[in-house]
Amino acid sequence: MAKRVASRGPGRIVPAVYARGHLDPDPPFERGLSAHLLRAYEPPALAELYVRFRDGEGVLDALMRRGIWRALARRFGDGVTVRPGAGFRHPETTAIGDGVYIGDGALVHGRVGGRCRIGARTWIGPGCFLDARDLVIGAGVGLGPGVRIIGSAHTAEPAGVAVIATDLRIAPVRIGEGSDIGAGTVILPGVRIGRHSIVGAGAVVATDISAYAVAAGVPARVIRRRKQAGRSE
Repeated sequence: MAKRVASRGPGRIVPAVYARGHLDPDPPFERGLSAHLLRAYEPPALAELYVRFRDGEGVLDALMRRGIWRALARRFGDGVTVRPGAGFRHPETTAIGDGVYIGDGALVHGRVGGRCRIGARTWIGPGCFLDARDLVIGAGVGLGPGVRIIGSAHTAEPAGVAVIATDLRIAPVRIGEGSDIGAGTVILPGVRIGRHSIVGAGAVVATDISAYAVAAGVPARVIRRRKQAGRSE
């Protein structure tokens, strides 16, 4: 049980657990399992096999989710948690760092020819949607439940054509290390969020957010600066 250490205003403050926990290397048999799966199945069949274990709560389900994801991903680190319901598309384009947490029902939606890198110790909350066309998330990032990262948008030109039939503009999304993105936030194509910044819940981020900033609103605006090394940045 977490020990209460301080209280400021309503609620209470307790020590962080996930980001500070010890990270052990995965046992060798897990890497052996992934290698065996790659020998036994073609990638499409392996992705289909994943569905059998995607939603289960048991130890074997969790093991198989990790094993299949590791077999298919460009990189898959040690100590990754893949919760029930978490899914992927084109995992061969995705590199996942050590200790990443992928929450219940989250979807990492890779694209043909795309690239996605998720830094170590990043926490992806339940129900998140990551459009991984051109996505880089730094280490130690927190994505609250229901965060949506969008990597493309229709040009909507010419005006006489159905919007969904117009060309797509694909633009990279970059989220700096140590940032925290509040629940339900939407991050639009081409946005860069600086390191150690905070984005309030429910924001719509359409323009860049600088490092050590606190932003909120629709559209998101910087409302204050955080302190770095004892001074305001």
